[in-house]
Amino acid sequence: MTGVHPQDPGVDAPRMPMSPSGRTPQWVVDEATGTAAPATPPLPRRRRRGRWAIPLVVAGVAAGLAFSEPPAWQWTPGAPAAAPVPPAATSSATPTDRPTPAGARTPLGRPPLPPPAGGAYAYASLQEDGVTPVTYDPCQEIHYVLRPDAAPPGTEGLVHDAVARITELTGLAFVFDGYTDEPLTGDRPPFQPERYGDQWAPVLIGWQVEAENPALAGNVVGEAGSTAVSLGDGPRVYVTGTVSLDAVQAPDILAEPDGAATLRSVILHELAHLVGLSHVDDDRELMFPEARRGVADFADGDRTGLAVLGQGPCVPEL
Repeated sequence: MTGVHPQDPGVDAPRMPMSPSGRTPQWVVDEATGTAAPATPPLPRRRRRGRWAIPLVVAGVAAGLAFSEPPAWQWTPGAPAAAPVPPAATSSATPTDRPTPAGARTPLGRPPLPPPAGGAYAYASLQEDGVTPVTYDPCQEIHYVLRPDAAPPGTEGLVHDAVARITELTGLAFVFDGYTDEPLTGDRPPFQPERYGDQWAPVLIGWQVEAENPALAGNVVGEAGSTAVSLGDGPRVYVTGTVSLDAVQAPDILAEPDGAATLRSVILHELAHLVGLSHVDDDRELMFPEARRGVADFADGDRTGLAVLGQGPCVPEL
């Protein structure tokens, strides 16, 4: 299938203008995910995150690696929903629920032209029109930090290389801010001024074991998702996200022939979920939910979708 898949009914819960703490901010937070699902009745207030599962094959991985669909994660807001506050009705005081607006109106980069052959691609979340994807703001830098705890040797370079590849194919400007001791959690606040200053919390990439993150149980080797916010009736825009990678299974993957390329493809897949791609049914694409030995990098459909995700709207008020 070529083009955009239908929106995942489990992705976009009714937008809740409540922060995790129960306060009513003047922007609306919802959680983006990384996969599309078959057409089924929508589940209330549910979200999905991209997740890959690799069955370990100690004697070699040439037979292929299976990747699971991400499960639904329940989201319970802290209080009943309230109508979002239009920008015109906000106080002149400095807001405490978001950083000072950057005011940027010029994209920092441009993606390359998509391949003429096209291919299958899908978006993790759509705007109210049901067609336009939710994206990061191309006029603002996307800062990211690494949580070094439990990181297997030799993996940091793979992460930076994968981020550079995403930058190349989207035109989005990723900036490495160093290391953090912030834990990877499912309810991470998007604005943490006490830790990161007057900016959206940077994308957090780290390695975990099953005891820290039960979602990595069994064959699951990673998950990724981004948080979207909106101001008044403005478009939703991703402002931060997380990527969690399995610290136990990674060394086994690296020990196999072409293990570094395999693990890099896992990281690429998760980063594509982070910026807004979902799974597709075409096994020639990297976003297919089962790995293929000959698909270690993004294919035509992946690259087409990534190019679109790099051309979202600038939202200077956020």
